[in-house]
Formats: sequence, structure tokens, C-alpha cells
Amino acid sequence: MIKPPRLIAWELTRACNLSCRHCRANAITELDSNELSTTEAEHLIDQLREYGKPILILTGGEPLLREDIYDIARYGTDKGLRVVFATNGTLVTPDVARRLKDAGIKRISISIDGSDAGTHDDFRREPGSFDSSLKAIQYIKDAGIGYQINSTVTKRNITQIPAILDLAIELKADALHIFLLVPTGRGKEIEEDEIPPEEYERVLNWFYDQQKEVSIQLKATCAPHYFRIMRQRAKQEGIKITPKTHGFEAMTKGCLGGTGFCFISHIGEVFPCGYLPALAGNIRQQSFKDIWENSKVFNDIRDLSLLKGKCGKCEYRAVCGGCRARAYAATGDYMDEEPYCMYQPGSE
Repeated sequence: MIKPPRLIAWELTRACNLSCRHCRANAITELDSNELSTTEAEHLIDQLREYGKPILILTGGEPLLREDIYDIARYGTDKGLRVVFATNGTLVTPDVARRLKDAGIKRISISIDGSDAGTHDDFRREPGSFDSSLKAIQYIKDAGIGYQINSTVTKRNITQIPAILDLAIELKADALHIFLLVPTGRGKEIEEDEIPPEEYERVLNWFYDQQKEVSIQLKATCAPHYFRIMRQRAKQEGIKITPKTHGFEAMTKGCLGGTGFCFISHIGEVFPCGYLPALAGNIRQQSFKDIWENSKVFNDIRDLSLLKGKCGKCEYRAVCGGCRARAYAATGDYMDEEPYCMYQPGSE
């Protein structure tokens, strides 16, 4: 039986006021006239709620550029969904934060890609964006909304990741999520900034160690091999992985694209994730339930026997699965092996 997704990221708009180096969406400056209308957005929410009860991430671009953003968030909240929000923070004011609170937003993610203004502003290609994001965090806290910090790890900021963690703790964030760069969208232009496999292993092992040292929630995103590392380390330490020892990560797996998660674009396209441009369908032409249950892309990804190369042979494939987006970016085949994993199947 195919279960409904637990988590959906919905790109309400591709428009953004920034032009970040690593942008998945390859964002544009103006609103697209073909974006899902308010009525279409509400109809989609109706479908999602009839099918299941996913956490709904409203993202972009910069979703605050849509005038109906508060109406859409409130509609989702009133339908019983947990609605969360992703923003670059530069457009958040005390009034915006209050309106997001009133719309029922339960958590907001703010992107911080450097521990200082120089690094972050260079990443975002906008002077002053670091200070704007820090102000946004204070406004969000004042409004009584939970928030997390998202950081994309590249060669540009890898030495600052410990300092970004310290900053997240200092700012009393609920969580820090690190995203390992996937070379899609504008991120393709800085592919040379992607850290090498050896650094992935080092960063993810460091991240595992931090889980035991800090009280803040930590999550590695677009890094499915963390779940292999977590099991390797727990085995070395003689620890059984349970929710008590490893929190939520004991109950989930690496890549949830197509199994517990999907991405919906501003024009209704449905993909396994925002980094994998393998189209599963469009909600303007099919029901969400039909796309989720019957698309070739989703059913391919759910079938672990179709994994190729190292991933197909790996004893950790059920908990890791490799990054299908990186495989696609490297080879054009989303079922090919994860190109940034050092582990050799059977070596243990």
C-alpha cells in the first residue's frame, strides 16, 4: 500500500528579491503570470487534506512576494494542516511576522549561509542580507513563531559550519538544518564549489558528534548517506538506534523523495524533490493522489531493486538510498549510483 506523503514543499512562486549563487529555483525577479492562482492553491490544499495530513512547506523563490500568501497559509491551517514557511528573511518586518503568526504558521526557516556578513552576503549576492536575516529572526521570535536556520554547505563556507551552529545556539533557534549542495538550478553554475566526497564524510561525522553535544535539533538534508554513517557510528559505539538515542532520525531514512516527500512547483508540476527535475505529473491535469500513486518516477524511486551501481548493491540502501538528484545531475539517470558517496558496499 502506498502511503500519502508526510511532507510537501510547495514553491508558491519562483520570483525572488535576491539572486543567490546556489539557488535551486534559478529564481526570477517578477511573478510568473502562470503561477497557480489563489483558487487553484486552495483546490490543491483540499486535495492534499482529503488524501492525507502532510506538513506543508510554503517556499519559493520568496513566498512573501505573493500578496495572497497569508490567505493561502490560513486556508491550509483551517483545513487542519501543519503549515510552515521558508524565507530568505530580507522582507520580514514586525507586521509580516505578526501576519504569518495570525495565518497559523507553525515554524519559519531562515537561510543563514555564513557566520558573518561577508560570507553570507557574498552567497546571497546582496549587501546587508545577513543583517536583514538576523533582524527577521528577532521579529519572528517576538511574534512567538518557532524558527530554524537552514545553511547550504559549500567550499565557500565549510570552515564556518561550526560557527554557524554556535550562532544558531546563541540565537536560540529550534533547529539547524544543513543542506549539502546539489548542483541544479543556479547551483549548477557553482558546481566547482561542491565539497568533495571526503569532506562530505568528515562533515557528516562531525554532525553526528554534535548531536550528542547540543540540545538544538540538528538535521542533515540532501545527505542521505548520513543515515549510513549514523548506523556505522552507533554500531562502533555499541548503541542501538532508537528515538530516545537518536530522536526523529531513528524513525526516518535518508532520501524521502517519492516515498515520504515531494515538491510542487509554482505552476503545479510535481517532482520527487526540488533538486530532481524528473517530472511526475501536473496537478492542473491530474489529481495529486493519482500522480503520487501512479507516476513512473515515484514508483521507480520506491523500487529499491532498480537502483544501479554501488547503490543497488549496498546493504544500507533501505535507509540511505543515495541522492537521486545528484545521480541525475551526474549521469541523467535518477536511478544511478550516488556520485558523492565513498562507501564501498560489503566492506563491513
